[in-house]
Amino acid sequence: MALTRDFKDTVASRVQNDPAFAQALLDEAITLFINGEPETAKLILRDLVNATVGFEALAEEIHKPAKSLHRMLSVSGNPTMTNISAIFAAIKKVLGVEVRTQVIAS
Repeated sequence: MALTRDFKDTVASRVQNDPAFAQALLDEAITLFINGEPETAKLILRDLVNATVGFEALAEEIHKPAKSLHRMLSVSGNPTMTNISAIFAAIKKVLGVEVRTQVIAS
């Protein structure tokens, strides 16, 4: 039998060992939100939370129950902009990154 690794474990390991990959996932989540694809963005954020701060620590950081955060970052979750902003801020803090926007004329 072939040895396989759970996808979420693979993502978590790569996020922890490759800062550029972690930054790319954060960038992708932000881009997806801005471009009207919140369902996919929430799933990427969920993977980032699991791989970095964890839901319990995030709950303490932004003063929301961990169970509520799990629901917010599910496909059917409906987080407020205030909660999304707090989640992004916490992930940025853990990763030690800054997010900048750039307008590209089309």
